[in-house]
Amino acid sequence: MIDWRQRHARLLLLGDLIVLSLALGTAQVAQFGLIAEPQVDGLGASYAVLGLALAGMWWLSLQMHQARSPKVVGHGWEEYRRVIVATFRVFAVLAMLSVALKMDASRLYLATAFPLGLVGLLVERKLARVSLHRARMQGEAAARVLVIGGERAAAELATWFDKHKTAGYDVCGVWIPDERQPLAAITGDAPRGVPVMSSTTDFTEALARSGATTVVVTDTEHLGHASLRDLAWQLEGSNIDLILSPNVLNVSSSRLFLQDVSGMPMLHVSEPQYAAAARLSKRLFDIVGASIVLLTVAPLFVATAIAVKVSSTGRVFYRQERIGRNGERFGMIKFRSMRSDADSQLAALLKAEGKSLAELPKLAKDPRVTRVGSFIRRFSIDELPQLVNVLRGDMSLVGPRPQRDFEVAQYDNLAKRRLTVRPGMTGLWQVSGRSDLAYAEAIDLDVHYVENWSMMTDVTILWRTLRAVLGSDGAY
Repeated sequence: MIDWRQRHARLLLLGDLIVLSLALGTAQVAQFGLIAEPQVDGLGASYAVLGLALAGMWWLSLQMHQARSPKVVGHGWEEYRRVIVATFRVFAVLAMLSVALKMDASRLYLATAFPLGLVGLLVERKLARVSLHRARMQGEAAARVLVIGGERAAAELATWFDKHKTAGYDVCGVWIPDERQPLAAITGDAPRGVPVMSSTTDFTEALARSGATTVVVTDTEHLGHASLRDLAWQLEGSNIDLILSPNVLNVSSSRLFLQDVSGMPMLHVSEPQYAAAARLSKRLFDIVGASIVLLTVAPLFVATAIAVKVSSTGRVFYRQERIGRNGERFGMIKFRSMRSDADSQLAALLKAEGKSLAELPKLAKDPRVTRVGSFIRRFSIDELPQLVNVLRGDMSLVGPRPQRDFEVAQYDNLAKRRLTVRPGMTGLWQVSGRSDLAYAEAIDLDVHYVENWSMMTDVTILWRTLRAVLGSDGAY
């Protein structure tokens, strides 16, 4: 029986071949047309032959770099990184062969084939990932997991996988290999009534009862080094994956480094990236990015200002005091989207809905919003003046959203870490659910951002923000 891993790998094999054939065929037609059969100087063969050879090399390079491995598909950047590395190495080999064989292929042909093929492969991977995630949300294409370890670690892992279904791991059993810990506690925490087994149950029986295709060890102390080795031997040849979980959550892979110390693997965790997120490179990125966006949207900026002014009485811009980096106060600027007396009506409206300021509220239906304000909020146009805040250094393009003083007053130690970086026009929680996300989850995402910051993360969030805004999905 073909499982989802084999099926997905075969789809990628076929998809890669189709994408590469289209890219190389398009490059030849763009350079030479449909009828001509040009020869490659120094090769003694046509460009059609060169295209077939290049497609084969490219396709094999993806296989050699394990770009279709079930261990990397479906999540993270590693899958895309392997595609990029495999592509660059193919063209590096082609360059060396060109020198060795004194082959002079058309530069325009290669300049067309290379980016078309690479972009095509990346788009194909993205579409395959979207399809895989949809299947996993429906309970398909997931690895059945037997968790081995202590009750607390096993319960946390089971809950984590149940919460993140697109990861593709479905916990179907928990095996605690010693009797030092009671089983009652985990029974209530494990999702969907997952069977919990003690050391009175043999590992082979636990594996059979769970029907696992993957074994995850969360606590090696419950096994010991010798038993862990024996466990690996028992799984040899069974096509069942063995994974060791370090129980490190909300830490990006860029902060993890595996080092071999005298035959013992040690996982190093780098310090949080608070300082990196405040470096000059991020500030320059903000200045250049905000300037480009401001110049690009200048006509929209002017048109919105006129629409706000003529549609209702009051100022064009609304300035609200927010808390920024290190608790410093600043005036955040927005296009006014409400009536001029909106602030004085808030308390009464909240009371009518049974809410209070202490609950960090958002009105279900806000009658204070003007007709123009409703439109510019839907597409987040009202946020554009914050580009000025970015240029002034009050804010960043990407970061935790700035909060009001009464919200910050309720911060615990975890939430206070949001204040270690400049607040942003958009952030990780905005593109992960935006206003539809629970407050506690929003704080967790913001803290994850500041602890694991990278420039690539900022670029990704900006791209996802653009998609969310164009889809007007829960405007923030």
